[in-house]
Amino acid sequence: MPTVYGVTFSLYTRKLRAFLAEKGIAYRLDFVAPGDSSPEYRRISPLGKIPAYRDGEVTLADSSIICAYVERIHPEPALYPSEPYTYARALWFEEYGDSGLAAATGPIVFNKLIAPRFLGQPTDLDAVERATATLPSLFDYLESELQGEYLLGDLFTIGDVAVVSNFVHLRHVGIGADHQRWPRLARYVERVSSRPSFQTLFEEELAMLGDR
Repeated sequence: MPTVYGVTFSLYTRKLRAFLAEKGIAYRLDFVAPGDSSPEYRRISPLGKIPAYRDGEVTLADSSIICAYVERIHPEPALYPSEPYTYARALWFEEYGDSGLAAATGPIVFNKLIAPRFLGQPTDLDAVERATATLPSLFDYLESELQGEYLLGDLFTIGDVAVVSNFVHLRHVGIGADHQRWPRLARYVERVSSRPSFQTLFEEELAMLGDR
């Protein structure tokens, strides 16, 4: 059985776990905190980042790399389109989630939830304010791109997994897309986050917080 190395509230660990759930792949979660400097973990993830992945003799780090690998060895159901341009667009939305949205959601959730709840650190309100101020333009773009059920119309892809992982992140601190300002985005987030792949993880996260 493959092993995922990471932590429950990691944005990128959630992304990978949701991806594996969509694929129907069972795995074991091995707790490793971000920045782990142990020689054993650095052999798997040289930069110390999470998640990392082991399947037999195969070891990989970085959620995007791992998902791309898993897609090759478990091609069904396909989460990467076959048509070249659509494939590139799926990668673009994955990057938008991993870099654009994450640059905002990461500091917000870290300072409002992870730092005070798990690390005993105070909330950096300035960091939260700066990150929160960037959300409207990020949401505006997604609203403008949504023309169907998913970011690529009727195709559910890795791009949706990466983007909605951010919205699940924000859900823990009471932030979401306002239905009046971003109606398509709000419906899209509700649709995707209610899939079993995300809902199961969200329930697990709530249980860890003592909210279930």
